[in-house]
Amino acid sequence: MIQATFEHDDANRIVGFKLTGHADSGPYGSDIVCAAVSALSISTVNGLSTVASVTPIVVSKPDEGGFLSLRMPPVDDYIQERISQALLQSFENGLLDVEKQYSDYILIR
Repeated sequence: MIQATFEHDDANRIVGFKLTGHADSGPYGSDIVCAAVSALSISTVNGLSTVASVTPIVVSKPDEGGFLSLRMPPVDDYIQERISQALLQSFENGLLDVEKQYSDYILIR
């Protein structure tokens, strides 16, 4: 099962997330839950860098049972902050949608 944890600050901004585990919803290469989570997470990390011009701290350990964590650096620019939060919230919303359809394979905390 994939477990996703989001960390919010006092202003309810997403300041980080962690993904662990594997969905195991299908054979390797045909696991649609894993593919969805991977596509959403990679798009979010890439969007933060290319669209928001923010370099998050990312740790990926695919060989250790599936692990990805992201930590946002301090962002002082208002526009960068808004874009970053829009991307992170869209990621969280996307995972929640996946969880609605495939709750046996993904858990969002």
